[in-house]
Amino acid sequence: MFLWVAAQFEGPVNSPKCIDLRSDTVTRPSPGMRAAMAAAEVGDDVYGDDPTVNRLQAVAAERFGLEAALFFASGTQSNLAGLMAHCGRGDEYLVGQEAHTYSYEQGGAAVLGSIQPQPLENEPDGGISIQRIANAIKADDIHFARTRLLALENTIGGRVLPPAYQREVTEFAHERGLRTHLDGARIFNAIVKLEIDERAAVAGFDSVSVCLSKGLGAPAGSLLLGSRDFIAQARRWRKALGGGMRQAGVLAAAGLYALEHHVRLLAQDHANAETMAAGLRSLGLEVTAPQTNIVYVGVPKEQVAALKSHLEARGILASIKPHTRLVTHLDLPSDKIATVISAFRDFPHWDSFSPRSG
Repeated sequence: MFLWVAAQFEGPVNSPKCIDLRSDTVTRPSPGMRAAMAAAEVGDDVYGDDPTVNRLQAVAAERFGLEAALFFASGTQSNLAGLMAHCGRGDEYLVGQEAHTYSYEQGGAAVLGSIQPQPLENEPDGGISIQRIANAIKADDIHFARTRLLALENTIGGRVLPPAYQREVTEFAHERGLRTHLDGARIFNAIVKLEIDERAAVAGFDSVSVCLSKGLGAPAGSLLLGSRDFIAQARRWRKALGGGMRQAGVLAAAGLYALEHHVRLLAQDHANAETMAAGLRSLGLEVTAPQTNIVYVGVPKEQVAALKSHLEARGILASIKPHTRLVTHLDLPSDKIATVISAFRDFPHWDSFSPRSG
């Protein structure tokens, strides 16, 4: 089957001709982005000498209304350095069960930062109830870890945190003496969905991590933003974590290009997700209505392997599971969404079960 796909699409299944629904991290730099990277003025960023990195950091800090920013290779590293700058050895942070910093980053806060996570159940909208947070804050007692930080995520599983909740929960956290961190890996999806600006999107948070390589299409890079003192601490942890890059302006130029040209394109990703959800729902599949660029589809367990093979034979990559996640992005124009719907429609085994429509 792999050979057939390779012949059909003149390359491996992850070639640019394939339709890749696995994540919005799979995009390739556009010609304009590549040109910006090739023309980037560079220097040694460990010494603070890379002018393109410095410009990216300054632009981001100004747009989000925070004092300073720091460029990282990845969101995992950015989040971890942020947690370590906020919390000391033996401290605790409160975090959602579904959050990337808890569930998908190998427990780095505990493993490398000696920070205890206190995972709490997420509400259906992606937040954590204030009552649950209040109950989890430890008393000032030598038997307990010291609760120092509340970490939230936006978007989380494609869901956008309600602005009223964000305001209320950050105010509560500060009243209780906690700092606040936002994993904003897809914060621009929330910004576009809510039609707000960057400052409103992160209001109430002491720090925020912003990914440039997901919906914005840069090949790598995340930014950590906060106060100057906080970023100074995070810079030390970045070095300890092996995150000091040298002529990183080549990557920073991609981030600048993405901020200037790709944010507005997220609206099309959202529209494509809605189109795909409607098309799959019309087939009788159980589909969760998307808020941004992530569509969840129920697939019968007994059909997972067959559907995956069926899609791959048509040049479509997807992480097919009983609870399947399909992600739209910069490299998936509307005509490819139509191809995806058609491929699902042509799957020969739908008649063997009775799916539910969500």
